[in-house]
Amino acid sequence: MSKTHHHGGSGPSQRQLRVGELIRRSLAQILAREEVHDPDLNRMSITVSEVRTSPDLRVATAFVMPLGGRGRDEALEALRRNHGELRRQVARAVSLKFAPELRFSIDETFDRMERTRALLARDEVRRDLERDDD
Repeated sequence: MSKTHHHGGSGPSQRQLRVGELIRRSLAQILAREEVHDPDLNRMSITVSEVRTSPDLRVATAFVMPLGGRGRDEALEALRRNHGELRRQVARAVSLKFAPELRFSIDETFDRMERTRALLARDEVRRDLERDDD
């Protein structure tokens, strides 16, 4: 029986990516269906954009963003407060040997995309870009 080989520093393995996506989907469904008994959490609409797992799959970091980007601290606080219940429900939905420890982080890519969009919309930037097209 061969062990799964490690990719030396070349990013996450296929297994990590697959498990991360399974966890992302089940977490998004759990939150959308309001399956956690916390009115604060259920009042929020939270997008789970990505889940990254550790190489041993024991830690899963979920990158989240509340709808409209407002109430980030409250969203993180509610998710962290309910991490035990979320972990149990994810473990039921995704059959893994170990239920991964869930960690939550705000997904900053939304902010970076918005800043890039705003930058590209500036007049002087548009003029420079149009000049490049000539």
